[in-house]
Amino acid sequence: MTIIDLTEDQCADIEGRLSEFDESRDPFQLEGCIRIGAEEGGRLIAGLDACVTAFRILYVSTVFVDEAYRRQGVGARLMAEMEKRAAGLGVNTIRLDTFDWQGREFYEALGYECVGHYENAGDGYSEYFYLKRLG
Repeated sequence: MTIIDLTEDQCADIEGRLSEFDESRDPFQLEGCIRIGAEEGGRLIAGLDACVTAFRILYVSTVFVDEAYRRQGVGARLMAEMEKRAAGLGVNTIRLDTFDWQGREFYEALGYECVGHYENAGDGYSEYFYLKRLG
């Protein structure tokens, strides 16, 4: 055996094989993304990006609200709309992660459960993992 650097084509091949393997074990096969934002005066002030992964799970990769609009319900409205759309897609679990300086209290106030975390003291951060079950 020799360890090699993968080409783009080799990466695509391996990712395809993993997807095929996973799909053989996932009876639900949902697809979809939720990409929504909020505008004020024609200017984008907030956004959310999430995609369905396996087993009816929606992974939220990005939630952002401009600082001037925080603590005014903008993020909560985006999250509520995302949850509504997720349920419409057939999603039953939402997962996300956040760093210690981001939105821990925000997600907890919206009913997300912290299911794990780790601290990287050497680099000065902690990361937290959240779930919310729908329905």
